[in-house]
Amino acid sequence: MIKTMHKLTTLEVSGLNAAYGESKVLFDINLKLHANEIISCVGRNGSGKTTLLKSISGFLHPSSGEVKTPDHQLIGLRPYQIAQYGVKYVPQDKKVFSDLTVRENLELGSYASGDYNWDPVFDYFPKLKILIDRKAGFLSGGERQMLMIGRAILGAPEVLLIDEPTEGLAPSIVTHLRHVFTDLSQRASLVIVEQNLPLVCAISNRVYAIREGHVVAELKTPDEINPSNCEQYL
Repeated sequence: MIKTMHKLTTLEVSGLNAAYGESKVLFDINLKLHANEIISCVGRNGSGKTTLLKSISGFLHPSSGEVKTPDHQLIGLRPYQIAQYGVKYVPQDKKVFSDLTVRENLELGSYASGDYNWDPVFDYFPKLKILIDRKAGFLSGGERQMLMIGRAILGAPEVLLIDEPTEGLAPSIVTHLRHVFTDLSQRASLVIVEQNLPLVCAISNRVYAIREGHVVAELKTPDEINPSNCEQYL
């Protein structure tokens, strides 16, 4: 587990409340993310973890609260504006542009970010270079996840929000992503929603446990961040 903590806050969530129509999902969420830190959010399905990431990234407009970087207040901005300010979201659905090739998917990411240097993408995911001319619709689930993360790191974001990255993936790909996330934390800060507790405990500086839309625990120490302790929140 990464033990070095950094004091510079790259993202702060304060008093965040969110709802879908009349159904309230998040209740006064407070969260801080520091530079080059990995934090994970754990909890049962339906506890509000994905809603939290969508609220931060602008895909859901919170009913109240603040989400800010050191330079910008993000509430009220559109997702593409938040991405331009260095906060990128990788959703759970693993959706890519199926009729386009891997190359064309990356070109769209480059167009949006202005970053046409794909070397870091291929450093993390060499297989994408091999599959560069394959249509994304023919990729496996793990390959689609690689492509989504690869697109997201274009533009050198400061914050990556990654939702259930290992869901349904083979153990070998999960192991590879573990190393990727650890390496990515040297250049960005990560918020990961994940049910794979061994992975969570191996890479996280801190863990937020969410239950029924509330943060019920913040685990900070190596003694606290272990699978058996985290399991009580699932």
